Amino acid sequence: MPGRGLAALRAAITAFFALDGFIFAGWVVRIPDIKHQTHASTGALGLALLGVSAGAVLTMTLTGRLCRRYGSHPVTVVCMTVLALSVALPPLTHSAPALGAVLLLFGAAYGGVNVAFNSAAVDLVTALRRPIMPGFHAAFSLGGMVGAGLGGLVAGALSPTRHLLGLTVIGLLVTAVAGRTLLRHESPAPPERAPSAAAPGGSAAGGRTGRGLVVVFGLVALCTAYGEGAMADWGALHLQQDLAASAGTAAAGYACFALAMTVGRLTGTTLLARLGRARTVVAGGTVATAGMLIGSLAPSVWAALTGFAVTGLGLANLFPVAVERAGALAGPSGVAIASTLGYGGMLLGPPAIGFMADWFSLPAALTSVAALAAVAAVIGAATRRVLGH
Repeated sequence: MPGRGLAALRAAITAFFALDGFIFAGWVVRIPDIKHQTHASTGALGLALLGVSAGAVLTMTLTGRLCRRYGSHPVTVVCMTVLALSVALPPLTHSAPALGAVLLLFGAAYGGVNVAFNSAAVDLVTALRRPIMPGFHAAFSLGGMVGAGLGGLVAGALSPTRHLLGLTVIGLLVTAVAGRTLLRHESPAPPERAPSAAAPGGSAAGGRTGRGLVVVFGLVALCTAYGEGAMADWGALHLQQDLAASAGTAAAGYACFALAMTVGRLTGTTLLARLGRARTVVAGGTVATAGMLIGSLAPSVWAALTGFAVTGLGLANLFPVAVERAGALAGPSGVAIASTLGYGGMLLGPPAIGFMADWFSLPAALTSVAALAAVAAVIGAATRRVLGH
């Protein structure tokens, strides 16, 4: 494929990553309004929100198979279209069960599009032979920041129905423009390249080794996403409850983490080019471990905020590297496995932190983020020959 075609593909895939973050963040900021509209209790709302997680986990493995059969580009376009349409449905519900049903569809589309465009990105990374994966995930982070910021600005002026319908319109327009590029070009790398990568001749033993490595890289994704989920749900409470921060300062905790992660991903391509994947994972896990120990155990608010930012910088490129390596080994199936494990980590983090906080304390529970970041660093060191440069 000519260089111009690859550049167009890169721009289109970047647009889909950004749109995904934009739509999801736009939905998240309207959850309180939807709770009021459906008259749901906190428990009922929690069960309804599980629809997003359940839908995503159920469809991720299936999407890997669809990508192998039909190609990641058309699957990306179809899943993003469903995601854009389904985000308009929650304001139309008036009960928690109905909300859970539409969120099941929303989650299925969200999980599907994440596997599909990550598979497309892995193929493009292989074709370009450049470590550009963090740039795509930076676009997701930036899209999420814009979506959350815009949602906060329009929350007082627009009803949830109009706001989320606006997200649908924007989503369909971006999908129509960027989707044309994806549908015009086939994937630049063959999807069934994994057996030879796993082992010469594609032997059964080599296939098992390859699948085992995919799971190992999926564990790196899990360790990273665990930290993201924990920071999103518990970081502000730690600052406010344990360090007596004001509500505004507490809210800045996750903002520091998310901004640092975005900066880390924007510079990730340069970092990977200089250090290589293995050193990046080892260094990132080590930095995140130190940052989260400071963030969870520091006696002052500003030290904790600094720790949160350092944690974001450390975790920034672990998930992109893990997904890219899993995809290089096993194509869309590898991406699906790593993404499912990563999403499982994001689901596991908040409740695990809650249980540990009940048993010990919230600061002690948050040190589990540091522990899993250290595990990711150890995995990076142990698999350095497979991770490569």
